Amino acid sequence: MSYREYKIEKEYESVYYFLKDNGFSENYITNLRKKMGYIVVNNTPCNIRMHLNLGDSLKIEASPNNKTTIMQCIIPLDIVYEDEYYLLINKPSGISCMPNKSHYSYNLGGAICHYLNNTDNFVLRIVNRLDKDTAGLILVAKDSIAQKDVRNIKKSYHAICVEKIENNITVSAKIETKQDNGINIRKRAISDEGQDAETFVYPIKYNDNLSLVKIDLNHGRTHQIRVHLSSNGTPLLGDELYGSKSDLISHTALLCKTFSFYHPYLNKQLFFEVDYPDDFKKVIELIK
Repeated sequence: MSYREYKIEKEYESVYYFLKDNGFSENYITNLRKKMGYIVVNNTPCNIRMHLNLGDSLKIEASPNNKTTIMQCIIPLDIVYEDEYYLLINKPSGISCMPNKSHYSYNLGGAICHYLNNTDNFVLRIVNRLDKDTAGLILVAKDSIAQKDVRNIKKSYHAICVEKIENNITVSAKIETKQDNGINIRKRAISDEGQDAETFVYPIKYNDNLSLVKIDLNHGRTHQIRVHLSSNGTPLLGDELYGSKSDLISHTALLCKTFSFYHPYLNKQLFFEVDYPDDFKKVIELIK
């Protein structure tokens, strides 16, 4: 078992109320009830109703959920950072984060599960998912408590857009997920019926036909960058869903380039940045 230990700083009617007071979900609490030994007070296994006094030592199982059982696969992982709590991966384009009909047996989730196969009760917790064609940094929490405790996540994207972008742009437009017979349509749309979304675009390099830009987000809706840049008349290069296919690159030219988060157990903000993929670099060289 993998425990997380807490020193109780005030009296609680029960372990349950301590957990609720400290932001644990009902789902986590439900799973914690399943097995005697998942809760230990002053070195004695107990249940969720145990009273807590000032100064007590509480240990709780960090991952009481059932282990993820998706099909595992072997894909080399470009690991940028790893410790006992978190795994940060530089995902290449062309790989789906999770299993689906088209990528059931070959996806990043299956590769992560294979890599962490020896971890007790490992549940796949990808903190920030990326589209299949989007490359860049993805954070994985190794247990339920690490996922709960991570905060202050900041990401920046770099993209190559069709057309010239020579000034900073802010796109503020609601994005709606439409359905067909109760099933979400893949393509999102700008609509007053949608959810708020705001995209900030900063040009780095450009010519009359192409622009390399840095992008920051508010909200982070599905396909937000792709929808907003397309609505601006500057779709992402190679984006066949919201723009058009390109001979210059075989996928959407979008990269989660920087990733920062506050590590709750190191008590500091960590910052990471990855280089452009080779196909990205080749297009950037054309922007003069």
